[in-house]
Amino acid sequence: MIKAVLYDLDNTLIDFMGMKRNSFEAAINAMIKAGVKTRKDKAMEILHDLYRQHGIEHQKIFQKFLRAVLGRLDYKILAEGIVAYRRMQAGMMMPYAEVVPTLKLLRKKGLRLAIVSDAPRMRAWLRLVETGLQDYFDAVVCLEDTGNLKHTGIPFRKALKLLNLTPQQCLMVGDWPERDIVGAQKLGIKTVFAKYGTTKRISNSGADFEIDSVSKVATIISQISQQPQ
Repeated sequence: MIKAVLYDLDNTLIDFMGMKRNSFEAAINAMIKAGVKTRKDKAMEILHDLYRQHGIEHQKIFQKFLRAVLGRLDYKILAEGIVAYRRMQAGMMMPYAEVVPTLKLLRKKGLRLAIVSDAPRMRAWLRLVETGLQDYFDAVVCLEDTGNLKHTGIPFRKALKLLNLTPQQCLMVGDWPERDIVGAQKLGIKTVFAKYGTTKRISNSGADFEIDSVSKVATIISQISQQPQ
């Protein structure tokens, strides 16, 4: 019997990449207006390449971008880009449409809820608070809690310990098969691939279930409960 749902955060509960795309574009527009002489499409290509090299959470990406396109750091242009990024981010950070009703329904049914994220703790909590999701979860496991990424299975083990539940009592929902699905399955946790959250063409997620809306989680739990034990 499923007693808890574990969720990835970015692109499962929150449209993180949608926010990132719009924030990147706002920053590029502001930096071009402030004096970066390059085409917008070229600038976006350079910025995306830098994120691929240094990671989506890299905090000095615009400094690297300006050194790449100007050969130096211009603090006026840098500030213009950062401010534009932050303004757009504040307006775009929000959960997917069905997230809050689904979380409320699951809690009403007596299920416990947890976050298992590879994001650093402060950034994960900032996103939860910005989107108003902070009070729905019984446990939040982030990178610092184990020092390991989800594909190892170790963060899931931490979540199970905090919830005091077995793998068979939990369901994991995530958009990244190589981390969310693989890591949870190492412990025997049933998995749900949130295909609505990925921009990649994935033909085989390896998950037990696949959904095109977060609202389908309650239906999957009902299906599992009707299966022979």
